[in-house]
Amino acid sequence: MPDAQHRADDVVATQPDALAHRSPAARPTPPVAAVVPTTRTVHGEEFADDYEWLRAKEDQRVLDHLHAENAYTEAVTADQADLRAAIFGEIKAHTVETDQSVPARRDRWWYFVRTIEGEQYPVHCRVPARDTGDLEADWTPPVVAAGETLPGEQVILDGNAEAAGHPFFSLGGMHISPDGERVAYAVDHAGDERFTLRVRDIATGEDLPDAVENIAHGVRFDRSGARVFYTLWDDSWRPYRVMVHTLGTDPAEDVLVYEESDPGMWTGFEGVADRTQLLIGVGNSEVSETWVVDLPESADEPLPAPRLLVPRAWGMLADVEPVTGGDGVRRLLIVHDAELTGDGAERLAPNGMLSVVTEADVADRSTWRTVVPHREDVKVDGVMVTLTHAALAVRRETTPRVVVAELDAVLGSGDAGSVGWREPAFEEELYACHLASTAAESPFLRLAYTSWITPARVLDVVAATGEVHLRREVEVPGHDPADYAVERWWAPASEPSAATGADVRVPLTVIRRKDVAQDASAPCVVYGYGSYEMSMDPAFGVARLSLLDRGVVYVVAHVRGGGELGRAWYEDGKKAAKAHTFTDFVDATRSVADSGWVDPARIAATGGSAGGLLMGAVLNRAPELYRACLAVVPFVDALTTILDPDLPLSALEWEEWGNPITDPEIYRLMKSYTPYENVRAVDYPAIAAVTSLNDTRVLYVEPAKWVAQLRRTVTSDQATPLAEGGSPILLRTEMDGGHGGASGRYQGWEDTAWEYAFLLTALGATRRTV
Repeated sequence: MPDAQHRADDVVATQPDALAHRSPAARPTPPVAAVVPTTRTVHGEEFADDYEWLRAKEDQRVLDHLHAENAYTEAVTADQADLRAAIFGEIKAHTVETDQSVPARRDRWWYFVRTIEGEQYPVHCRVPARDTGDLEADWTPPVVAAGETLPGEQVILDGNAEAAGHPFFSLGGMHISPDGERVAYAVDHAGDERFTLRVRDIATGEDLPDAVENIAHGVRFDRSGARVFYTLWDDSWRPYRVMVHTLGTDPAEDVLVYEESDPGMWTGFEGVADRTQLLIGVGNSEVSETWVVDLPESADEPLPAPRLLVPRAWGMLADVEPVTGGDGVRRLLIVHDAELTGDGAERLAPNGMLSVVTEADVADRSTWRTVVPHREDVKVDGVMVTLTHAALAVRRETTPRVVVAELDAVLGSGDAGSVGWREPAFEEELYACHLASTAAESPFLRLAYTSWITPARVLDVVAATGEVHLRREVEVPGHDPADYAVERWWAPASEPSAATGADVRVPLTVIRRKDVAQDASAPCVVYGYGSYEMSMDPAFGVARLSLLDRGVVYVVAHVRGGGELGRAWYEDGKKAAKAHTFTDFVDATRSVADSGWVDPARIAATGGSAGGLLMGAVLNRAPELYRACLAVVPFVDALTTILDPDLPLSALEWEEWGNPITDPEIYRLMKSYTPYENVRAVDYPAIAAVTSLNDTRVLYVEPAKWVAQLRRTVTSDQATPLAEGGSPILLRTEMDGGHGGASGRYQGWEDTAWEYAFLLTALGATRRTV
């Protein structure tokens, strides 16, 4: 691809006039990005990209353009300042600012997090645990009161102190040494997800001299506490090396544990329940591989080389959990998506199944014994073990759930039907119940529960009896779940299943105040994602109350490409079937518009990252359906990104979208839907694209190019103010943030308030109805 940076040297984006000194009648003028054609030739087809020069992040002309865009956006939305302040105040009023988490026990300590009013970041703390011999009493967490220090309380890491003097702060992982004396942590002060590994003496609060720069997420001590594992990024922002650092040594002497050369495979590690091994996982959305490192107890013993447990050559996805049974035999619990039949043939199990095999026999798949067979209506997502029980994360009827069984029964030789799985019962129909980290010695299984209208709860389930203890429900002042309704609707899809040809219905989650009338007058926001098999599960959002309390009907469209209805739902929205994600969202919107609940002229759409690609594709297909669109860190120039394997994460994306470099049909397909290349000369809704300069997952240049292309192509009224029915196209760039935006919680609230004020102004729903 030609270098556009130098070709733009003599061309500067047109800046807006001095906005601050205009008369009230004057309207701000948007920046006009310079046109600097760059020609791309792929599979014999040429594409002239006029805005590729905006990729030159270090070029002052690019930075000037982004600042001009921010100034224009600020001027155009200045009339929303009071509404933003009101929404920020509502989020603040619904939040207990000085708060604390439920402590989780590890060895001799209870670990928890405090938040303090006025402070941006959490404070990580701990207090001593006790061992009286009463197992349940010893593992019942202490009650932590807001603003009151517990006896023996220690601060492990204060995020506010670590963030001081920096525009951004993020933790990329923390891990306590086995003796409880040190904490390894990874910190990012730029938002680009390149972290620095540090090790701190908890008692003194002083950092050791050890510092390893430019690492990826995740840090972990070995059994001896003298070594720390971490991963490194490659040049395309792919974690590809697992390294180990020995405390007190030069990082240049750090040892390579594992390196993955395939650019389409992601690498990471995790510990096992009894901490005797380190698992190294390699994979993508279609195939995985698992290695194990046996961890020596002493720092004097050398670290052995990894051993292969489940090879990628088997062509399966596998999640491995090692455990030693009461007979002393090391076994592996494996959640996997393919099995051998009795005659040795391969059979797919796309929704996952659970098998058990001794570690010594794992290479012989005929010895794997089925514990939970494959089912079309249940997705098995993972397994966790304690010393006495096993817990499965499963998904049924779109809902993430947890089932529990005695470990001996799971490891035993009986058939699958004899295990006796139990599931905690809950009153709500649409909820999310997830496994939380639980120490192997605990008699409880810790669960996280929430719904669309119920604040997050922490539950401890007595593994032996199923008795549920509510440890905490997040306090949300001024919120009464009884004021709201949550319903499941089903929207008929216009496109049938690619695999079977059967008709498809798209599940919708519809959230509203109960006092909203079914008179076709309510404003509506439709949210979607639909990629990477990620499910948009029930979650309570304090900020969402500001929409609901202004009469908005909030709809989550669980479109194909997500995982809500199992693996087949995902497969029917990726690669060659990717267009189903977009048609499903359009069909969902039409179904909502025809429901009698909402005003068809007051519907907005929103999504972020891959959901931002969804937004761009939907607007190109059916812009007339929407009054406004909020696209957050949107992946709107997907084809350009995926065509360049040197760009961050591009090669990893081939398993999701296909490889347009080698496959002309995938190139043709992606070119037909990538938002930037398909903008049409018709009326579009008001659009706000929100991005971050240091985002390494979706580069700022994608929305910057998209906005420039939209502005010069669409026929909608971009000059009239939003509140008066106009459709401005805005770009807002966080100059110090990453993929998640700014890092502090108050700054996050301000960003959300800005986004919601834009939507509510467009929908004419700025006044609270309660």
